[in-house]
Amino acid sequence: MLPAEMRRRYWRKNLIVTALLLLIWFVVTFGVSYFARFLNFRFFGWPFSFWMGAQGALLIYCLI
Repeated sequence: MLPAEMRRRYWRKNLIVTALLLLIWFVVTFGVSYFARFLNFRFFGWPFSFWMGAQGALLIYCLI
C-alpha cells in the first residue's frame, strides 16, 4: 500500500472517531440537560436529573 493511501485511511478513521466522540459529548451535555425535566425519579435519594448532571456526565467525560 502506498504511503499516501495509508495516510488517507488513517485520517478518515481519525475523523470518524473524533465525530463519534463529539456526538457522545453533545448528547451527554445537551441531551440530558434538555430532557432532565422528564427524569424526575429518585436515584440513591437524589433526583436522577441532578445525579446525571453532577456525577453521571463526569463519568462519561472521563470515559471519553
